[in-house]
This record gives sequence, C-alpha cells and structure tokens, in this order.
Amino acid sequence: MSKHQLDYLDELEAEAIYILREVAGQFERPALLFSGGKDSITLVRLAEKAFRPGKFPFPLVHIDTGHNFVETIEYRDAMVKRLGEKLIIGHVQDSIDQGKVVEQKGEKKKKKKKKN
Repeated sequence: MSKHQLDYLDELEAEAIYILREVAGQFERPALLFSGGKDSITLVRLAEKAFRPGKFPFPLVHIDTGHNFVETIEYRDAMVKRLGEKLIIGHVQDSIDQGKVVEQKGEKKKKKKKKN
C-alpha cells in the first residue's frame, strides 16, 4: 500500500471528521451527545481530531438518567476538565419532578395458572 492510499479505517475516520466539520459549519446550535460509553468517547476523540488545536464549536451534552456507574461520571468529568470543553448536563429526574416527563411504570405481568 502506498503512502497516499488510505486503509479502510483511515477512510472512515476521515469521513467522520468531514461530517463533524460540516455539521459545525451548517447548523446554528449543534451539540455532541455524550453518554460516557465507548461510542461517545470515540466521537469526542474524532471531534478532537477535527477541531484541535481550537475549541469544539459545540458543547458536549450528557443526559443523566440516574442509572450511571460512578466511574462513568468520574471519567466524564475528568475528560471534560482535560479537554477544557463545555459540558451541559440534563437530569431526567429534574424533568420528572417538574412534571415535564411522566415516568412510565412497567406493566405487571399476571401469573399464569398451572394446568393440572
């Protein structure tokens, strides 16, 4: 393979970087959702490659469901501090408490009677 040929992963990375830059250039208020999982971490890394040494042209947004591992929140906070980027955190419980969202309860399943 010559130096000028990109392998498949390089092509995917270049396309993802292109898309991030296009979104930043075409939309007024883009944001990057960040859950703390492997996919989100990968997107943040791509954003670094797309926009460094400058700042991201969008904030990171984390929707806190209240069901996160402590390590996930710690990693998120450390990563945001290291990057020096803006983080917006929305809490599902706040929306429930304000009546904006109704927490759905799962249906109780009826026990089937055993046939004798």
